[in-house]
Amino acid sequence: MITSGAWADQTYAVLGLARSGAATVRALVASGADVVAWDSDEGRRIHILPGTGRGPGGAGVGGAPHGAPLADGPLHQPAAGPHPRAGEDLVLADPLSIDLTGFAGIVVSPGVPLNRHPIAQHAGDVPIIGDIELFAQARAELPPHKVVGITGTNGKSTTTALIAHICEIAGLPTRLGGNIGLPILGQDPLPEGGVYVLELSSYQIDLTHSLDCDVAVLLNITPDHLDRYDGFDGYAASKARLFAMQSQGHAAIIGIGDEASANVAKQVARAGRAEDLTKIAPGVCMDQSRWPALQGPHNAQNALAAIAACEALGIDAAAIDRGLESFPGLPHRMERVATVNGVLYVNDSKATNPTSTAPALAAFDRIHWIVGGQAKTDDLDACRAGFGHVAHAYVIGEAAPLFARLLEGDMPVSQSGTLEQAVRDAAANARAGETVLLSPACASFDQFRDYEDRGARFRSAVEALP
Repeated sequence: MITSGAWADQTYAVLGLARSGAATVRALVASGADVVAWDSDEGRRIHILPGTGRGPGGAGVGGAPHGAPLADGPLHQPAAGPHPRAGEDLVLADPLSIDLTGFAGIVVSPGVPLNRHPIAQHAGDVPIIGDIELFAQARAELPPHKVVGITGTNGKSTTTALIAHICEIAGLPTRLGGNIGLPILGQDPLPEGGVYVLELSSYQIDLTHSLDCDVAVLLNITPDHLDRYDGFDGYAASKARLFAMQSQGHAAIIGIGDEASANVAKQVARAGRAEDLTKIAPGVCMDQSRWPALQGPHNAQNALAAIAACEALGIDAAAIDRGLESFPGLPHRMERVATVNGVLYVNDSKATNPTSTAPALAAFDRIHWIVGGQAKTDDLDACRAGFGHVAHAYVIGEAAPLFARLLEGDMPVSQSGTLEQAVRDAAANARAGETVLLSPACASFDQFRDYEDRGARFRSAVEALP
């Protein structure tokens, strides 16, 4: 795990005890910090106790074997008595219920909506940060390394995984983290010359103040998460902060296919960093025939950004080519699940907004499109260019009535309601050579735990077909 002497003898509150929060607690306590931890989910609160190495579950967060147990010490739950005594290094208490004066930081999950959650007011002068900021603070004590940070509304998971894959092909010690893979603080530090490749959501950037990326990548900015920001401009400004944290001479790679991203590129250039800047223009013709997992125009941009990032790291062209050719792709992103009776079934569950669904509609002919869930917008205009490829749409979830109204007249529509029914309906209509595509253009939380659960349920429904 990654630790830091800078946290020793400091007191932190950790709000949210899912994977990254649990890893944060363990890293802070191992570094000698005092920690007040909390989650609204009682199960997670109970789970964190054995995760310190002192409870009945043994070493590792949530009982997972992450190494030797931490030093023995007391644990305290407020329900069992008064608030903590001096010297207790892990306490379960809601930060809203205690005086936070003197705390070094409040580490919150990216899922905590700071524009609505009372912790923002209760914190006072105490900084509200995330685990990526703690990683940034720990960097000075790690062996010499580089950090690549990737953000954007769409394509960042694919681009992050592709950059990490190319680094590994080139023989560089590599860690994948941030909004993808394992929590970065829970991973072992890299040896000298290593590269940390971090996918960074706008929420994570909001909680980060000192991450100076050696290479920072912005793919695009389109409307998303607007419930967390003061309009689209506020969302775009969050993405731009990744470059404001960079030092002169560190590489900035920015897609300029939309106005907001192009404006960020202008900001970087006006800051006197024109020599650091690489612009990725849309519509560049590329031979993608040797890259089976990187098909479609959107993946051309992802590949160009990854190539530029790897070149900035000093990776040679031959290793980059091998990485592009051997990249396996990501689960839930245009993932070919099966071919049944000549019909291809594709899982694009990670497409959680219309802009991220549009590339999938462009990538296949004669599509039976499963779409719907928890809508982020009240239109599907970003998908319209691909409507001509859709033979039939099957709407599901909360958005089903809205999407049915939006699509009727452009294509046949079935109100299937559930994912399983949509798979059965599509299988009944599709013919050999056609594609059944789950690309929901929506969040998943109306019917599923997350987009991964939605994709897994799609796979199961396909496997259940006769």
